[in-house]
Amino acid sequence: MLVTAGPTHEPIDRVRYIANRSSGRLGIALAGACQGLGWPCVLLLGPVGDAAVTALPKQTPPANAGGQRADDSSVRVERFQSAADLQALLERHARTCDILIMAAAVADYRPASPHPGKLPRTAEALTIALEPVPDLLAATTPQMSPGSVAIGFALEQSLSDLDRARAKLARKGCDAIVLNPLDTMDSGQIDATILFAQGRPPLALGPLDKADFSTHLLTIANALWEAKARNAP
Repeated sequence: MLVTAGPTHEPIDRVRYIANRSSGRLGIALAGACQGLGWPCVLLLGPVGDAAVTALPKQTPPANAGGQRADDSSVRVERFQSAADLQALLERHARTCDILIMAAAVADYRPASPHPGKLPRTAEALTIALEPVPDLLAATTPQMSPGSVAIGFALEQSLSDLDRARAKLARKGCDAIVLNPLDTMDSGQIDATILFAQGRPPLALGPLDKADFSTHLLTIANALWEAKARNAP
């Protein structure tokens, strides 16, 4: 399992950044659910608050740490700050994962030319030129092995934005996408509808705690992965 979680911080200068309100709770809950199922998981975690960090699943020591070996249910956490950091981690891990769940809230735009130091405060207005951040999931799915599964997220105004979610599903090349409303941000609950690439009807799970939703999503992800394995040549 490869799970991404949390926001990205896109630097304006060495002090300031552009960010969003993603808490990372869902991705952390997914990693915990993986551990509960005995699935090895790499969690790529962005800059989240202390409350989210304390909820991280216990990590098993690596193979050479004090003679102890990591068991198959270990969760390994690797941290990122910016979208560029996350992109590098995805390029390292995506080729070898069976299932990718892209729960991170990657910034859509970033400062085009971050200041190398600290911008001084003045009485004048400040204009910052922004550039689009590459679509990391769309760039990652072609790099994954043929039998792997990729699941993305579409944060929209409401659950009625099915057309926008379907367009994202096609554009990103993933097997399923989770449509969730803005109220999901920084919340302990999620009210999501899952859309599938193979023409299966959308699945609305209703309001759930993120921990309960994570278990359901892993069940769905595993079913998609097993179906690909059955249909493999």
